[in-house]
Amino acid sequence: MAKREAPGAVSDINVTPLVDVMLVLLIVFMVITPMLQKGVSVDLARVNNPRTMQAAEKEDATTVAITRDGTFYLNSDKTALDKITTAVKDRVQDKLDKTVYVKSDARAKYGDVVSVVDAVRAAGVDAIGLLTEKVQSRRATAAVGEVTP
Repeated sequence: MAKREAPGAVSDINVTPLVDVMLVLLIVFMVITPMLQKGVSVDLARVNNPRTMQAAEKEDATTVAITRDGTFYLNSDKTALDKITTAVKDRVQDKLDKTVYVKSDARAKYGDVVSVVDAVRAAGVDAIGLLTEKVQSRRATAAVGEVTP
């Protein structure tokens, strides 16, 4: 009887695991990228009882942002205060939902917020949503772990 020889080492690269990893990474980036590009980031004021406004998350929603240093943005475009009225008027004239959402940094000047609201009202918009965040209290987080009889 003749001894069988062991097969030699395979030197080909197996690309299937590499392709699987790359497809997973592609899907992750496709999901996360739209979340990163949503308007201007500001530290919103925190309140106890906010009202949810899901329409503010839509892509065609009109949002005016006020940063801490007094810079104004219409959606993600930097704009001057005196141009907000005409820009808002142009954006909402053909829409059924004419709501404009104002998101202001918690440390922005109150006068800047009032000026933006006045500019939006001058554009003929009556429905204005002020975007805020819910206060996360220590008591609520402690109550989550407690067991009640």
